[in-house]
Amino acid sequence: MLDKTISVLEFDKIINKICDIAISDKTKQKLLTLRPFLSLSEVNLRIKETTEARKILESMGTPPLPAMKDMEKILSMTEKGSMLLPEQLNLVGQFIAANTRMKNYLKKAESLGVDMAYYGNSLEDLSGLLNEINLCIRGSRVDDAASKELKDVRRKIENVNSQIRSKLESLLRSKKDWFTESFISNRNGHFVLPVKKECKNQVNGSTLDISSTGATYFIVPNAVLKLEDELSLLHIREENEERKILYTLTNLVQDNSPSIHLNMEALETLDFIFAKGKLSMDMNGIPAVMNNNRYINITGGRHPFIKPTDCVPLNFTIGNEIRGVVITGPNTGGKTVALKTVGLLQLMAQSGLHIPCEAAELCMNNIILCDIGDGQSITENLSTFSAHITNIIEILSQTDKESLVLLDELGSGTDPAEGMGIAISILEELKEKGCLFIATTHYPEVKDYADSTPGLINAKMAFDRDSLKPLYRLEIGMAGESCALYIAKRLGLPKRMLTRAYEEAYGRSNMVKTGTIPDFSFIMEASEDTSKFIQNHIHIQKDKAEKPVNTRSLRFHIGDSVMVYPQKKIGIVYKTANEKGEIGVQIQKTKMLVNHKRLQLKAPASELYPEDYDFSIIFDTVENRKARHKMDKGYQPDLKISYEKEDM
Repeated sequence: MLDKTISVLEFDKIINKICDIAISDKTKQKLLTLRPFLSLSEVNLRIKETTEARKILESMGTPPLPAMKDMEKILSMTEKGSMLLPEQLNLVGQFIAANTRMKNYLKKAESLGVDMAYYGNSLEDLSGLLNEINLCIRGSRVDDAASKELKDVRRKIENVNSQIRSKLESLLRSKKDWFTESFISNRNGHFVLPVKKECKNQVNGSTLDISSTGATYFIVPNAVLKLEDELSLLHIREENEERKILYTLTNLVQDNSPSIHLNMEALETLDFIFAKGKLSMDMNGIPAVMNNNRYINITGGRHPFIKPTDCVPLNFTIGNEIRGVVITGPNTGGKTVALKTVGLLQLMAQSGLHIPCEAAELCMNNIILCDIGDGQSITENLSTFSAHITNIIEILSQTDKESLVLLDELGSGTDPAEGMGIAISILEELKEKGCLFIATTHYPEVKDYADSTPGLINAKMAFDRDSLKPLYRLEIGMAGESCALYIAKRLGLPKRMLTRAYEEAYGRSNMVKTGTIPDFSFIMEASEDTSKFIQNHIHIQKDKAEKPVNTRSLRFHIGDSVMVYPQKKIGIVYKTANEKGEIGVQIQKTKMLVNHKRLQLKAPASELYPEDYDFSIIFDTVENRKARHKMDKGYQPDLKISYEKEDM
């Protein structure tokens, strides 16, 4: 199930982005297995590594990490007794040189005060092996300086080559008419003369090759055969000496194999961490504050795959008393993106990555489960609804109080009445299990259920009715509308059809009884002869749907000490509930209206203050108290009492 969640929430694409940043193939393979950690201490450690890597990158630039190409293969060859070639020894030398550069890089990073800089101390010193390789190998061949014997042999080879060339050039000059070219050629490692076909019998020697036209014979004259034989013997001596040197270097590499392996592991770890740090820089990420207290608070969150210029930042809270959020709003309004953003940011943070947002407090989850997409399957003969239900049944079987569940278009794909009932039953089951869950839906009854159920809260995606465009802004505490009739009206659907659509949608619905009809008063503006049916139903909406909250049932009183969630800040009640169920709370010196569902009583006023306590001492400014005191003594025309504007 986790692999499915990783794919649906596109965490696999995040992993691919980090793989593109990583240097070594081994690191890329390791990154492909990156999954959320289940230990808070482990997550905090991995996030700290990412933070430190980014700090080093921003201060010192790209680290000199080696690609470590073919190093595993090279070490395996030494263990099997195979001889390393000069090109392979060069790779070993480049790897060791990169070790030294990386060690120096991290040494300088110690001044930044980050623990990660001390990874450099774990890199073994392999300078001795590097010196031997540099002494013996130049480019793709063994250097003359590798041994006295090799130097002597190569000097003799050069002398014999000079003698051969001298004899052949002399023959070229003296018998110009015999040859097609005026220079010496080389065939199969032998010096040859390009003799004309008709003159081939004039040159005593061995024919090694004939041109494609047959006009030129490439002949080794007998005059240099003895020198050629001597040269062949010298080349054998040279090859033997080279192999001796290469085997010696191979054995040195094998002797240092344990240290090389340790350095490779350390560099792979560094590559892994720096890749995470670079990803953080690329997406302007921040470290999330992780908790075991089951709450999420995201400020200015962005989906990693939406351009920052196109992305509306997400503000989202859940946890503590609120266990479930039901998101509603128009199609293409951003509900699914909001759902995926929360899930993806959770996966990233719990995997030790930074996340793109302004601030975030995220919780540990034992698993994140989601049902997003239609899930249709031709091979398994599953409809959209069947696929959803099959998936949700599996989700419910794995869910507990430590889980995060994300459900998109809950109850869709079937008869609306039955789909609504199934949606509510699923929400009840999730609430009973105690997990955190977020669901998107179009059903008005589900919004009503969330509004009336403790522990659940509505949220909506904002919609601009003037431009007919979604604003992609999530607003928690308010239920959304599909806006279908409004969009249809703005796009030019005839007025009679709008009226009929309204009647069909709401005339036969229980919404009239429950007072959940959306505000479609805009239809009345469509024409003067708009159906009385619509007017009557709008009156019902005003009479029933907007019935004020029963504030007497709310337990908060002026002076109560309360905890405001999800910020977890202590405040004091200065105003009892209004018709919307909002309580006036003062936190420090800031007054705000807060939905009563977000408050928890810490201590009643009766335990904190005397019965006749003057709360103006707490809630009023000194100037207001003085002014009120003077007014109590008589009319003061020049005195004014000012009130702060309440934050909503």
